[in-house]
Amino acid sequence: MDMDRRDFLIKSALAATAVSAVGHHAMAADAKVAAQPMVKKSLKWGMVKEDLSVMDKFKLLKDLGYDGVELDSPNELDMKEVLAARDKTGLLIPGTVNSLHWKYPLSHPDPATRSLCTKSIEKALWDTKAYGGTTVLVVPGVVNADVSYAEAYERSQAEIRKLLPIAEKTGVKIAFENVWNQFLLSPLEAARYVDEFDSEMVGWYFDIGNVLRYSWPASWIEALDHRILKLDLKEFSFKKQNDEGLWKGFQVEFFDGDVNWPVVNQALKKIGYSGWASAEVSGGDRKRLLTIREKMDDIFKA
Repeated sequence: MDMDRRDFLIKSALAATAVSAVGHHAMAADAKVAAQPMVKKSLKWGMVKEDLSVMDKFKLLKDLGYDGVELDSPNELDMKEVLAARDKTGLLIPGTVNSLHWKYPLSHPDPATRSLCTKSIEKALWDTKAYGGTTVLVVPGVVNADVSYAEAYERSQAEIRKLLPIAEKTGVKIAFENVWNQFLLSPLEAARYVDEFDSEMVGWYFDIGNVLRYSWPASWIEALDHRILKLDLKEFSFKKQNDEGLWKGFQVEFFDGDVNWPVVNQALKKIGYSGWASAEVSGGDRKRLLTIREKMDDIFKA
């Protein structure tokens, strides 16, 4: 009996060791997977150039392998039609892009003009809630000959603070995008701008290609860290900028420009980014949209 009992204890200990080893390797595998930037692929509604109904555009994008599509808001689309297309196809609407922040900047000298933008963002917040999205992309302000840097800072923050209660009610966050607006040009300043709201309802919609003209994407990613809510993807070529003009820098395909995608991926991994990435490039027909989706896959394998 003593020998049988000893054999039983030995076998039990070996089995426990084996289970522990398997569990350790499984945890290590899970940790390795978690280290990859888990990204869902989206694009902007205006990139779809096929002459199709809302339903058929949703079907097309789903068939091409996209996870979602971002709409402008306010827009002229029929809400019921959009929701029916979303529910029928399973193509998600991760967020919206405010459609009036350039026409009526939040930094404009005229309070009435600023109010038009604020009201449009409020509409976008409610629309996005109905769509099932989580963010409204907003250009925070514009600095120019008529608007100083300090004025843009103060005015835009004042308008955004009016919207925080609506953001909290809807559960939809306001995501500031870095654009060529001569405003918030440093990643540390961009992080501070968000932090000063002391609210979880604001963050950054980081555009990787936009920042390349005056900085390095990885620096911004590391500085903005958890404040990054979503990503916009595009390329930029210094050669095309220098040879053909500033805006021509964007007219280059993924991997043919100067974005160092492996370095971008490492920075995203470092901050533990997981979420949506939306292509914001010249769109086209089915073939063109498929190419864009395939390039997006390649980006996150780089």
